[in-house]
Amino acid sequence: MLSRMRTTLTIEDDIAVELERLRRESDRSLKDVINDVLRRGLRETQARPKRKSFRTAGHDMGAFLVNIDNAAEAIAHSERKNFK
Repeated sequence: MLSRMRTTLTIEDDIAVELERLRRESDRSLKDVINDVLRRGLRETQARPKRKSFRTAGHDMGAFLVNIDNAAEAIAHSERKNFK
């Protein structure tokens, strides 16, 4: 069974102003506004961030000029050395 936690909480001035604005707009108690804001914040921190899908366009560049299966040959070709 969960019990109610009583604690003292110091709220920064800028946050207090926003909470008071929300309280006036919704015509609710400060306690209810703070609890709702905390609930929403906790849900958001526990939710997985949504990622944008990322795609790249492919481009056919034709046949390989060098056989890249043989790394030594590909390196030699890139260094313009006569291999073999």
